[in-house]
Amino acid sequence: MVFPPAELAEPDGLLAVGGDLSVPRLQLAYKSGIFPWYSDDTPILWYAPHERFVLYPDELRISKSMQKILKQNVFTVSNDRAFAEVIDACSQVPRQGQDGTWITDDMKAAYINLHRQGMAHSVEVWHDNELVGGAYGVEVGSVFCGESMFNKISNASKVALISLCQSKKYKLIDCQVHTEHLESMGARMISREEYMGLLSES
Repeated sequence: MVFPPAELAEPDGLLAVGGDLSVPRLQLAYKSGIFPWYSDDTPILWYAPHERFVLYPDELRISKSMQKILKQNVFTVSNDRAFAEVIDACSQVPRQGQDGTWITDDMKAAYINLHRQGMAHSVEVWHDNELVGGAYGVEVGSVFCGESMFNKISNASKVALISLCQSKKYKLIDCQVHTEHLESMGARMISREEYMGLLSES
């Protein structure tokens, strides 16, 4: 079970097609800087982007308005308390420019298996005992490879990200997909080589 060298990825990051979502294959993928991203009507597609959109926790920027919200303690945060519920909620979030979701039933099952093996983790954000936001991803040493996040109440997903950064567990949060709001919080692009160097140190 091997992947091609990541530097052979196409300009859009596509590296390989096919295979399965078994725990050993996913573990190898993430340790190699590769992740699956596909839809129900395509085979499994594996990506190794030439640049990574990441957030270093010590570069996190929290706006004054967000600082006020955090001080109000309107949200409660937990970890790995409701992984399946978080991934299910993420799969239902409408994505701009996308039809449907890339979080297929097979993907859900695969990441729940990873979670049971202690490699995938979730952050849950609660308001009045209701799950209103969260994020999940894959842990590779001290790198957290964020897969998706959601919020049902404004700012709930930001609370999840801030909690990840402030946990002191990770030296890097891999955000994968560029968004303006993540950039406003301090996320930036780094080269694949720099990213792979950080993975190898994990």
